[in-house]
Amino acid sequence: MEDLQSELAQVLVSEQQIRDQVSEIAGQISSDYEGVDNLYIVGILKGAFIFLADLARELRIPHSVDFMAVSSYGKKGATSGEVRLVMDLREPVTDKHVLIVEDIIDTGQTLTYLLKTLKGRRPASLKTCVLVRKDRKSLDVAIDYLGFVIPDVWVVGYGLDYLDRYRTLPFIAELDRRVYDVPA
Repeated sequence: MEDLQSELAQVLVSEQQIRDQVSEIAGQISSDYEGVDNLYIVGILKGAFIFLADLARELRIPHSVDFMAVSSYGKKGATSGEVRLVMDLREPVTDKHVLIVEDIIDTGQTLTYLLKTLKGRRPASLKTCVLVRKDRKSLDVAIDYLGFVIPDVWVVGYGLDYLDRYRTLPFIAELDRRVYDVPA
């Protein structure tokens, strides 16, 4: 981990802050869905898997977990702007209470795509839970449960990555610009 530390500019959200916020969000979700037979949680791979695991363990309500994978990134971690479904749910969500769990909202395109896709499948309810949202004025997407608002920088850790690295860091950090801003 020492080599990885040198590639980080600064820690933005500590391990303890994450733990506290996940617990708070889980409490709110548990309260909001009290009395619901089963909350169908949809984790968005790969980034949300750590957040989803911690969140699900904290919930005090009946729930099940499934996953979707979407892609909006091209080579070298750059965004292409086009969102496409890579892996779909294993079962229908018609008449189910669905909670999308996402790691980060950057442009909002992925979550907008997911909301449109899942709304078309007629769930009983559809809400969103996001670990971090970048602080952008132009962002216009519904987030029902939000962990943190962070600066508009490249972040890694706690599921967030750069070229599939740094995901398992226990905190969220800004990636040093020298790592991804390499001259051609």
